Amino acid sequence: MFKTRSARTRLGLVLSFFALSGVAYAADEPDPQTPREIKVIARKFAFVPKTIQVKKGEKIRLLVTSEDVDHGIAIKEYDIDQVIKAKQTKTIEFTADRAGKFEFVCSVFCGDGHPDMTGELIVTDSSGQGGQAASNINVSFDEANRGVVIVEAGGEKVRIDTNTRTVAKLTEPEPSTPTRTGTQEPPVVAKERESSKASEPYDYTVVNVPTPKRVKRHSLNLSFTHRFQESFWPLDESANDLFGFDSFSVSSFGFTYGFTDRLYGRVYRSPLCRPGLCRTIELGVGYHWLDEAGRSPIALSTYASVEGDDNFRHDYTWNIQAMFGRSITKYVNAFFAPAAHINTNAHSRFNPNPEFTPFPEAARDLRLGQHTGSFGFGFNGRLRPSVSLLFEYTPRIGFKMGQIVPVFDQTTGQLLRLENDSEAEIGFGIEKRIGRHVFSLVFTNTQATTTARYNSSNLALPPNKFVIGFNLYRRLL
Repeated sequence: MFKTRSARTRLGLVLSFFALSGVAYAADEPDPQTPREIKVIARKFAFVPKTIQVKKGEKIRLLVTSEDVDHGIAIKEYDIDQVIKAKQTKTIEFTADRAGKFEFVCSVFCGDGHPDMTGELIVTDSSGQGGQAASNINVSFDEANRGVVIVEAGGEKVRIDTNTRTVAKLTEPEPSTPTRTGTQEPPVVAKERESSKASEPYDYTVVNVPTPKRVKRHSLNLSFTHRFQESFWPLDESANDLFGFDSFSVSSFGFTYGFTDRLYGRVYRSPLCRPGLCRTIELGVGYHWLDEAGRSPIALSTYASVEGDDNFRHDYTWNIQAMFGRSITKYVNAFFAPAAHINTNAHSRFNPNPEFTPFPEAARDLRLGQHTGSFGFGFNGRLRPSVSLLFEYTPRIGFKMGQIVPVFDQTTGQLLRLENDSEAEIGFGIEKRIGRHVFSLVFTNTQATTTARYNSSNLALPPNKFVIGFNLYRRLL
């Protein structure tokens, strides 16, 4: 008897609250001409609240405040893309005339966690007051306290204790917004020390193909690449040389400095030596145009450089390159890096010298071209927040670096011609990111890593043969 009466009491309290909530909801229905104000805080690297729920047809006024640095807020479907200056508030008004779920993002680069600074606008489309009231009532039970019910309706949350027959309104602290009246200054936020464990979505290169990753203002970055010479496949042939680790290697390094958040400079040196190429220094400058955020569906950077051999003394090659990036899913990024390379075979320096070959006539007949066009494709797929799988491929047109080989008639043994045995660059690997440090174990068919040369296998290795190498990246400042 007691249990039945207690259950009836609890049910009566909940139903009474539902009825009152419906009345209150209807009474609080906003004037369609008066915008509903919603306060949003933007900070590294999140929006508060992360989810905004409104009704279709409502006029909305967003009061967006940046707590630290410059941010942006963009909702593509509502044609919204606004910049919020540091420690200031921006008012954005619109009518929620489309039902559905819409992502809003930070459209101004704000640091390493910028790609993860997102939120969701939910616009509900319901018919009838009763449907609205019912769809906006959420009931949950307090597992730790038997007989306690939490009811949320009309933007309010209430705790009902059926044991003591009491009702208490629960309130959540609302993020404070700096006043826009008078001359009161917003509070100064102390600069946060960057976490050494912050991960980044991808590095400045896949294996060799560059990405449009932004170089931070006043940051100094070190890159180091290492490539062995002997292919590790087939394993029975490379086992005696420890799968290629005992072979000769090429170690290259460079520095990149961000003059601004968009403009950067780069110097890079490769000690690779072979006929036509030796001890190359590359000097370049790049500019970051777009982030994949707001109205931009892609990330975009451009880069121009000049390479000189013998420590930048002669045989100069000019490069012009664009780097595009696009996220396919939350975990996969695709890249495309087309480039023009001017004077890659200037003075026919990769052609065989007729005076130093047993086939002078064939050497004079060989035409290799002078300039190169390359088209780098790459993919980065995240297995975990800081671990990714890598793949890239770079087809080319024009001059293609390779190895000159004679072709003989198999019957008579007579020389037919000289050919340039060349293979397009291909590579894959696994990448680990720890804050400012990135390490990649890579497998590729080339030891060349400068902009003009990475597109071809200097070893003329086919796609089924790879050398082992690694990339190291470290942001020093």
